[in-house]
Amino acid sequence: MIPVAVLVCILAGGGGYYLMSQRAPAESAAPALVPDKPIFVTLDPLTVNVQSEGRARFLHVGMALKVRNEQAKAHVVEYMPEVRSRLLLLLSNRPPESLVTTEDRARLAEEIRLELSRPLAAGFPPQEIGSVSFNTFMVQ
Repeated sequence: MIPVAVLVCILAGGGGYYLMSQRAPAESAAPALVPDKPIFVTLDPLTVNVQSEGRARFLHVGMALKVRNEQAKAHVVEYMPEVRSRLLLLLSNRPPESLVTTEDRARLAEEIRLELSRPLAAGFPPQEIGSVSFNTFMVQ
């Protein structure tokens, strides 16, 4: 009885190994998904006044826009004066307390993304801005 059990275990193990070895090349042959290369437009830093009781305070911010394709990048670069104007209007006269926490900054990044996603000129489609990343952020 014991020799039969040993033989069954050996055959089952050999069969399992054979099936696994046959399946492995097919799985490894599948091409690995490579994410698209990100496309960023780095903006020159901006310095704007922020609202403050009694004393002058400033926000200095540098950012990069992640766009969906090269055409969107070229469009943002071509309309950079409009982009910077929109940013200055959006950022100026904010209370400095609304820019302190990580959540505040994430909310601001989303506001910037929505504002800059609007068409830059009449008859143009909306911009394809995926996200806004801050690389400098200082309230003084």
